[in-house]
Amino acid sequence: MASKKKLIEAVAYLRTSSAANVGTDKDSDKRQRAAIEGFAKRAGYVLVGTFPDPAVSGADPIETRPGFARLLDRIEDNGVRTVIVEDASRFARDIQTHVLGIALLRARGVRLLASNGDDLTDNTDEMTEGMLTIAAVFSQIEKKRLVRKLAAARQRIRDSKGKCEGRKSIVELRPDVALEAKRLRRKLPKGGRMSLRDVAAELAKRGHLNERGNPFSPSVVQSMLA
Repeated sequence: MASKKKLIEAVAYLRTSSAANVGTDKDSDKRQRAAIEGFAKRAGYVLVGTFPDPAVSGADPIETRPGFARLLDRIEDNGVRTVIVEDASRFARDIQTHVLGIALLRARGVRLLASNGDDLTDNTDEMTEGMLTIAAVFSQIEKKRLVRKLAAARQRIRDSKGKCEGRKSIVELRPDVALEAKRLRRKLPKGGRMSLRDVAAELAKRGHLNERGNPFSPSVVQSMLA
């Protein structure tokens, strides 16, 4: 007896641009679901998730769509690599949005199929491949621009506040301990200063320990005194 063919897992993506068409009882939603489910059954796919974007324009950027964001999370979590839509217009109506969205899916190794069987992520068409290449170039340019913008913003914060990002210092995390270390450093009966190691030992006696429950090292005590 011939073995039963294993079905390929896929997810469905639906988009309705008008709020009047939102809901499973509406024509647009029902039509899309029927087309996608019919194709999946004929082509040997099993739908393991459906991700709608109600009242979302076909020109809205892919990355701003909440339903599509959940779809990407599902793909990255369970390894599904096929998305089915009713047709290309349900994915996007704006050419730039379409091209950038396709590039995003292809980068994840995901196929986008229409219910008529068209592979919208197919790269054998020279024009489509050219547009995807251009989109990738512009994406890289935009990424570099954003990096420069963020670097400039961080520098402005450093110039005004003296610090921007990074791990907080011991003085910021435990100002009371830093203040006590400064007092101990100056506290010797006959003048002079207490050594860094002695300050650490005295802090430990008073219950001031590091996150591992050990006395502070001399270098950490030094940072408290800076």
